[in-house]
Amino acid sequence: MSAPVVVIDIVGLTPALLAHMPRVAAVARGGFRAELGTVLPAVTCSVQSTFLTGKLPTDHGVVGNGWYFRELSEIWLWRQSNRLVEGEKLWDAARRVLDRPVTCANLFWWFAMGSSVDVTVTPRPVYFADGRKAPGIYAHPASVGTDLVKHLGEFPLFDFWGPRAGLPSSAWIASAARRVFDAQRPDLTLVYLPHLDYDLQRHGPNSPQARAAAVAIDNVAGELIDHLRNAGATIVVLSEYGITEVTTPVHVNRRLREAGLLETVWNDAGELLDTFASRAFAVSDHQVAHVYVNDPTALDATRAALASLPGVAEILEGESRRSAGLDHERAGDLVLIANAEAWFTYYYWLDDARAPDFAPTVEIHRKPGYDPAELLFADGKAKARAALRLAQKALGFRYVMDVIPIEGDRVRGSHGRLPASPNDGPVLLCNDSRFAVDRLAATDVFGLVLNLMR
Repeated sequence: MSAPVVVIDIVGLTPALLAHMPRVAAVARGGFRAELGTVLPAVTCSVQSTFLTGKLPTDHGVVGNGWYFRELSEIWLWRQSNRLVEGEKLWDAARRVLDRPVTCANLFWWFAMGSSVDVTVTPRPVYFADGRKAPGIYAHPASVGTDLVKHLGEFPLFDFWGPRAGLPSSAWIASAARRVFDAQRPDLTLVYLPHLDYDLQRHGPNSPQARAAAVAIDNVAGELIDHLRNAGATIVVLSEYGITEVTTPVHVNRRLREAGLLETVWNDAGELLDTFASRAFAVSDHQVAHVYVNDPTALDATRAALASLPGVAEILEGESRRSAGLDHERAGDLVLIANAEAWFTYYYWLDDARAPDFAPTVEIHRKPGYDPAELLFADGKAKARAALRLAQKALGFRYVMDVIPIEGDRVRGSHGRLPASPNDGPVLLCNDSRFAVDRLAATDVFGLVLNLMR
């Protein structure tokens, strides 16, 4: 029987940051370290789905962290159903190829719900009827979640995303992984540690805060790695992408609106994107934007409007979209790639006074695109305002946690485009040398892990 395999996804890990992470770097001692290719878009949901299917987005269908669901005319990001990922998953392939029972635990890798793994733990806030949101997890079997909360406390949801996102969430996940591994000893365990994502986007990958974040996650991951190594596990540490310095937010939807292609509707919640009436609009996702053209006769006008937009490096469509691995019906009719120093906002309003009520809040499901400004407090008064809102919550009053900026000029790190240099890209380390190589593609991770499980 082979040793259990644990795959630890340290988001944003690059060769440059590894220099500050000796405990993680030690995984390769006696094993190997390899340059790891990524996919387009280099974002969490797409890359993880490639790792777990061995396929590109063309085949598994996860073209970003979210997309436009054409049948519903709705934009949804951060969905959780595993059924959205097309193709055979790694654990099912292992059961078929190895022809023996194979157990798998998924701790916080995305699209966890409803999959055929044996243990699932993933964030799942509690949404109350009066609009309140409280920390929570989804766990299957439910007894696993009950045990984790009993011994570790509630999952620190507000340290997982938002302006106070930081180390406590990764520390909780690492402790949960250790506890699940000890209790279940799965053949395959998937662990997601997001800590590097936060300060690298807030301050940039070359900042003192980025180096401090690398040291902090090295200690958390190092403790988990030492425990797993002592238990005889085969360990793989990898990352989905590297985060690079950016300075320039690019407002794709505002350009489409100025060109008469994007429509909005006004109500008491502010100005809202009207996907039904719009001839074209974009779902922005870091440095990639999917542009959906509802009116085929508007394709040329859409392309022309965006070709002259500063910050747009490429427009993919047709053959270039196929060559990029994004030939799927969920992808935009046009796919924009940002310049190296730029990233795409979701903003579509032209007057901040008419911005929707969710704009200054952490609202990953209502915003029609990714918003890294959610990692920032709006100003020096925002923390005091947050404290006031929490007091209102405690007293049972309705409240809006309006504490984040509604402009993107303070974001300093992004990802999504393919890295210009391996030093800015992802990396893979393994403590087993049998399958050592100098470089792997993201699609090769599937086969590597399968071989390690033999």
